Amino acid sequence: MKRALFTIIVAISAGIMATVAFAPGAMAKPMYKFAGGPAGGIFQFMAGGIATYPGVKAIKDFRLLAAFSGGSVENLRKVNSGACAFGVVYSGHVYQGREGLMQNDATRYTEVLAVSYFYGAPAQLVVKKGSGINGVMDLVGKKVDVGNAGSGAFANCELFFTHMGVWDKIQRSTMGYNDAAVAFGNNQLDAFWLFVGYPSNSVIRAAQTNDIKLVNLYKDAEQSGFLKKYPYFSKRTIPAGTYRGVDVDIPSFQDSALWVANSTVPAGVVYTLLAQIYSPEGLAHMVSVKKTARSMSIDSGITGIVTPLHPGAEMFWKEKGLLK
Repeated sequence: MKRALFTIIVAISAGIMATVAFAPGAMAKPMYKFAGGPAGGIFQFMAGGIATYPGVKAIKDFRLLAAFSGGSVENLRKVNSGACAFGVVYSGHVYQGREGLMQNDATRYTEVLAVSYFYGAPAQLVVKKGSGINGVMDLVGKKVDVGNAGSGAFANCELFFTHMGVWDKIQRSTMGYNDAAVAFGNNQLDAFWLFVGYPSNSVIRAAQTNDIKLVNLYKDAEQSGFLKKYPYFSKRTIPAGTYRGVDVDIPSFQDSALWVANSTVPAGVVYTLLAQIYSPEGLAHMVSVKKTARSMSIDSGITGIVTPLHPGAEMFWKEKGLLK
């Protein structure tokens, strides 16, 4: 009930954004948009959690509102252009974007600067027990949801499946996680791909109506040279018992979900937000919104960041002893 109410609050905030931005006197108090992700996804919970934290809402100098989006790649573009001040973007996409290495996109997204680490997001490929799908090559000819267009899940799936040579050999659909779980339960999909922190509500939902298993993706990634080619990915094991019926550890690979900011956002704004969210009360609030936020801490603040930090973040993390 609490999470449903939270989602409604975030949706209302996103819906009134345009109205607020042009309301009389609104310019006297700057408003910054925080790009999250699709409804029900962890990106949206992270953005919404920050925007709805009482300490952030009490800030008198500016306002922060969460916005729905397609996910990591869309957020990279929105933050780079200034359409959103903040966003959740995978570390790999920040790196690729900065270097002009995005799939089918040579644009250099140099206005996106890292703020902090949120959590490690592992690849998850859900299939039914007894399906005969034990590796990526077994997906040839199968109906597979690869994540919604513009999301980090889609981009990383395309990257990995292209590397494995199966991207053009599967019947692809591009739904959000919740819709994919429903389609999977209705036997409209043979598998669905996620790139998200665990436990995922969508996988939990799928496991309630089907006997599922997760595919060992680390084996394919390691043996194919994928991890050497893209070194910002690292090994991550999804523990046994995370999902109903999955009683063994499942090796996979992960990227780091980061809080990022446009380079023109004042350093004081970034510093103030970090000070609020990385307080004991702020971190407790984030965990209450989504348990995935347990990965957030002062000690893990710059984990997985391989690109430049925002000046406000540099100031904060130097004070915390993580930077010299």
